[in-house]
Amino acid sequence: MSRRLKLNVRGNENRVHRFDDNYVSLSDLKIAVVHDWLVTYGGAERVLEQILKLFPHADLFTLCDFFNDDQRGHILGKHPTTSVLQKMPWAKSKYRSYLPLMPIAVEQFDLSDYDLVISSSHAVARGVLTTSDQLHLSYINNTMVYAWDMYHHYLRSAGLHRGMRGVIAKAVMHYIRNWDAASGNRVDRYIANSEYMSRRIAKLYGREAEVIYPPVEVDNFKLQQEKENYYVTVSRLVPFKRIDLIVEAFNRMPEKKLVILGDGPDMKKLRATAGANIEFFGFRNSEIVNEYVKKARAFLFSSAEPFGIAVVEAQACGTPVIAFGKGAAPEIIADGESGVFFHQQEAGALIDAVERFEKIGSWFEPERIRANAMRFSAESFREQFRQFVEQAAAEHFRRPHSVEETYFRSHAEKFSASIT
Repeated sequence: MSRRLKLNVRGNENRVHRFDDNYVSLSDLKIAVVHDWLVTYGGAERVLEQILKLFPHADLFTLCDFFNDDQRGHILGKHPTTSVLQKMPWAKSKYRSYLPLMPIAVEQFDLSDYDLVISSSHAVARGVLTTSDQLHLSYINNTMVYAWDMYHHYLRSAGLHRGMRGVIAKAVMHYIRNWDAASGNRVDRYIANSEYMSRRIAKLYGREAEVIYPPVEVDNFKLQQEKENYYVTVSRLVPFKRIDLIVEAFNRMPEKKLVILGDGPDMKKLRATAGANIEFFGFRNSEIVNEYVKKARAFLFSSAEPFGIAVVEAQACGTPVIAFGKGAAPEIIADGESGVFFHQQEAGALIDAVERFEKIGSWFEPERIRANAMRFSAESFREQFRQFVEQAAAEHFRRPHSVEETYFRSHAEKFSASIT
C-alpha cells in the first residue's frame, strides 16, 4: 500500500512522490550529481560514468569541464553546469593552482531544487551546500591527500617548505584542512572506495562509510600468458604517486628495463633523473596502454592509494603486481598469488621486492591472477551502488508516522504477538 508525501524542498514545494515502507522510486526524484572537475578520464571519472549510467536523468555539476568531444561520451554527452573557475585565466592547464578558490566555488552551486544530491569526490565536491530536506550521498574516491597525509612530502617536492612562498603555501593548506574538516558533516551518508578509505573517513571526519569498490572494465582486458622482459607502471606524474621512487630504484638496476606510461607536472623532472634503461611514453590511448601492461613482466605500484584501478587492470591481463603494501593494495592483490609487496616507501625496499619477485616469478599463474581481478567489475559496482541509494532514499524520504498511526501499529504488533 503506497502513500503520498509532499517534500518540503525549497524552491520545489509542489512536487509529490509515491512511497511505501521499504521503497522509493528513484525515477521520481530530481537528482544532481556533483564531480570535482572534468579534465582527464581517470579513476574518479570512471566512477562518475557508472553513476550517470544508473541515473541518466540526473543533472551534472563540476567546477570546470575541459572534456573534448571524444571524452564526452563518458558522461553521456552531458554539458554540466560549471563554476566561476571555468573562465579563469589558464584554467585548463593550471586549474590546480586555483585550489584556494575551490571551496568557495563549489559552495556557489545552487542545488536547492533537487531531492537527491550524489557527489563523486576526491577534492571538494562533497562540500556542496544542501538542506536538511535533501539527501546528500557522497562517494569518496580520495581525500585531499596533499593537505593531509602527503602534506609535508607535497611541500618539499614542490619547493614550498621554506621561504615566503612556503609560508603562504602552509597558510593556504591550513585553510583547506579547516574547510575540509568542517564540511565533513554536510554529507548524510558516505560511500568509500575501499576499507582503507573508510578508515581515513573515520579519522578525518568521524563518520562511518559503506565500502563499494570502484568499477573496473575487467572484460576489456585479455589474458596474456607470455610475458616480455620489461617492467611497467601507468600513472599521472604527480608527487604523491611516488614515481620518483620507481625511477630511483631502476636507476640502480640498469640491467632491467622500465616503461612509464602517463603524463603530468613531474614529467620533466623525472626524465632529467632517469637512466637509459627507463623509457617515458607519456599519455597513450587505452589500447596502447593495454598492450604494454599485458606483456609486461610485472606492474609497479609505489604509492599508498585509496584503491588502484590500474592494479586491477594489470591483474585482469594476468600480469603480477609489485606494490607498496599500504593503502588499499592489500585488499586487491593476493600476496604470493597475484603479486608481492614492499613495506617501506624507499628505493631499496622496491629493489628487494623486484629481486624477490624474480626469484619466485615462475610461481605466478596468469589465470589465477586474472581470477583475482574479476571481483571488481562495473556490473558489481552498479548493482551495489543502486541498492545503497535505494535504501538510503527509502530511509530518508519515508514519511514519519503520526501519533495515532504509531499507537495503532504498536498495538497491532502486540496483538499479533499475543496470538502466535
